[in-house]
Amino acid sequence: MSGSGRAIRSPNIWDTPEVYELENLASDRAGVIDTAIAALHPLRGAVLVDVGCGTGFHLPRFAERGATVLGVEPYLPLVRRAANRLRAKGSRARVVAGSAEALPVADASVDVVHARWAYFFGAGCEPGLAELERVLRPGGVACLVDNDVTRSTFGGWFARAYPAYDPVAVQRFWDRQGFTTQALTIRWTFDRREDLEAVVRIELPPGPADAVLAEHEGLEVDYAVALRWRRS
Repeated sequence: MSGSGRAIRSPNIWDTPEVYELENLASDRAGVIDTAIAALHPLRGAVLVDVGCGTGFHLPRFAERGATVLGVEPYLPLVRRAANRLRAKGSRARVVAGSAEALPVADASVDVVHARWAYFFGAGCEPGLAELERVLRPGGVACLVDNDVTRSTFGGWFARAYPAYDPVAVQRFWDRQGFTTQALTIRWTFDRREDLEAVVRIELPPGPADAVLAEHEGLEVDYAVALRWRRS
């Protein structure tokens, strides 16, 4: 999202949701991120809002762990996909169209706010961060899952592909906002090489994608993550 309330285009999932589904299925099969979030706040009995939930991949998973779950997504085609997913699974979770700057929930009504690779743009996202603070109950926690380009195979790929990205400036921004940064390492684990190649090509520009695929063998990629969290 941008400070104006208009969604920042996310071409990987907006343009190729089927390929992004492959990425979700391959990402963190060991549940490292979910385990870290649950350690910050138990999900059973919690009210959880997933900001920028996309196609709703994580919504039924959170609901199965005992949370009352609402997904918020600004891009209507993805809202429809998420609603279809929940309907097909018979999930108790819900999804609505909305923006990070104007979450459709009451003040102090949420225990966990989750955003996974959906709202991590650094300077300019302050209105959304203020909105997270508004909706969280005392003791609630905001959990933002971000890339860490300073380490791991994928981090190195990202840094090569996007040399203008300044991880030092990004980290300083989150430090100023009062977030704790927890370093995690997950893995992409694919069942087919063609799936790995398709995902790399939606995450990196064509030249860098060709280069890293020529260098990297196999079906797994280690992937560094920054879990940025702040308690209300």
